[in-house]
Amino acid sequence: MLERLRTIADYQFGKGAGEALFPEGVKFILSRTGRVRQIVLGNRRIATVRANDGFLILSAYGGERLKPVLPFPQKRVIMNDDAAPFVAKGKTAFCKFVLDCDPEIRAMEEILLVDKDDNFLATGQALLSAAEIKAFKRGTAVHVRYAVKGKDMGAEPAE
Repeated sequence: MLERLRTIADYQFGKGAGEALFPEGVKFILSRTGRVRQIVLGNRRIATVRANDGFLILSAYGGERLKPVLPFPQKRVIMNDDAAPFVAKGKTAFCKFVLDCDPEIRAMEEILLVDKDDNFLATGQALLSAAEIKAFKRGTAVHVRYAVKGKDMGAEPAE
């Protein structure tokens, strides 16, 4: 089960992500049907497995674990100084406040939000592709899921 989740993480985020996210000793919280729902280390949730496609939704703790193994700017959206404090509290990331992003980002992909100095702010789901995020001056770029200054970094996403 651990190897399968590491393989999913490597596919979703890049080589080495599975090993960084899921060290030996992680525990799995299963659904009533026996499927993996959450992956925890100690008492902190690293990720949740999306029921519809099996991909991972990172918690803020999972994002902090993943960021060091991904070369800059892989899987990142870089927010400007005006928006960074708001995004770190879990507020929406709008296109007009994005300085740059990984050119490989696709819509609906799980990504990391950082400031211009590559300080981790939050995890989220890109609502647009990289080209659209850069081109648009209005609208939401990223649906922020978990932020470093969020109320409860271990809570489930509100969907």
